Amino acid sequence: MTPVIGLTTYREPARWGVWDTSADLLPTTYAAAIQAVGGLPVLLPPVAPYATAAAAVVDRLDGLLISGGADVNPQRYGEDPHSSTTSWRDDRDGWELALLDAADARGLPVLGVCRGMQVMAAHAGGVLDQHVPDLVNHTGHSPGGDAFGTIAVSMVPESRLASLVEPRLSVHCHHHQSVRTHPGFTPAAWSEDGLLEAMEAPGERFCFGVQWHPEMAADAGLFAALVAAARLVGGGGDRGRGGPT
Repeated sequence: MTPVIGLTTYREPARWGVWDTSADLLPTTYAAAIQAVGGLPVLLPPVAPYATAAAAVVDRLDGLLISGGADVNPQRYGEDPHSSTTSWRDDRDGWELALLDAADARGLPVLGVCRGMQVMAAHAGGVLDQHVPDLVNHTGHSPGGDAFGTIAVSMVPESRLASLVEPRLSVHCHHHQSVRTHPGFTPAAWSEDGLLEAMEAPGERFCFGVQWHPEMAADAGLFAALVAAARLVGGGGDRGRGGPT
């Protein structure tokens, strides 16, 4: 069976060819990374009503990837906006939080990337630090524009994440926010300047968030592990696809 992995998307104004209209978008690197390790990527644009749609789509998935993107609305974690926190997408926030509800109910494998990790923390009742330069006094985690920062991260030795990737990685990152509190998750990696760069849920379920962008480099371990966990969940492929019950 080829595991079906849902990837959340942007809904943004876009231009291509003769068209200038709203589009559901995600950089190809995400889908390519899933396909490269044997998964079948499926894009998941925001669909209302969120709870009903999320329950229906998660029943047809074997794994879920919450992708990177815009800031999370601070109201989702009970804070006022920092001056640098802008352009949040309430439709995407509501959709991804509903997807996480449905994934938790199913015990579905989940990987959150950058914003995805922050959404996972907010979903769990955690709080974000809204502007990383205020904490570390540099902009290396998000140099600006479309440039990625390159930072060193170290895995927590006893973490499950340490069994999936190298103990120390040079990673691509693009985040001006970070996770301050993360109820129900344990730290899995730190940057040299003390930022939490990965978290994981305890137990056997595959449920990880990383602040970096593994789809941008030769770091297939996380995606391979997600697809492997999804293959176990999917079993014979009958669930949610019209097969026998």
